Amino acid sequence: MEDEREGVRLEEELKDYKAKVATIAKGRLDWDKDLIFVGRTQRGYEIEFDAKAEWGCIPTESLLLSLAGCLAIDVVSFLRKMRCNLERFWMEIEGERNPTPPQYYKAVKMILHIQGEGLTDRKVQRAIDLSQEKYCSVRHTLRPDLKVTIEYRINEE
Repeated sequence: MEDEREGVRLEEELKDYKAKVATIAKGRLDWDKDLIFVGRTQRGYEIEFDAKAEWGCIPTESLLLSLAGCLAIDVVSFLRKMRCNLERFWMEIEGERNPTPPQYYKAVKMILHIQGEGLTDRKVQRAIDLSQEKYCSVRHTLRPDLKVTIEYRINEE
């Protein structure tokens, strides 16, 4: 009964989650030198892309980190709404790419490390499921055949 009430409360709190996200995103990409480009978001944040990975990240690395960042933002937000007191969160992420062009990601494995009070397997799995099934925009932008495996560790030393 208490689990059901918490589920209803969480759904109510998430009703407007990400409702204010702009439907149009803009940016700019400038060629710097060689195969180095500087990308700028509409808010002025910059990221350097470098085909040789000497001066910046390669685009597929930033894509992998974007997927991780999107999921992490969701999971931390949801766990806070579930009254978990988070002390630390980090993630390991590994992507397996197709060996020949197009070298898209075939599989991604994430391991979430979460420390805090009030964390349970049920809450963490619910947060991951909500992100993957509904809220992670990056995940839903990628190939539908991308295999994503997510594991988590709660309060490990």
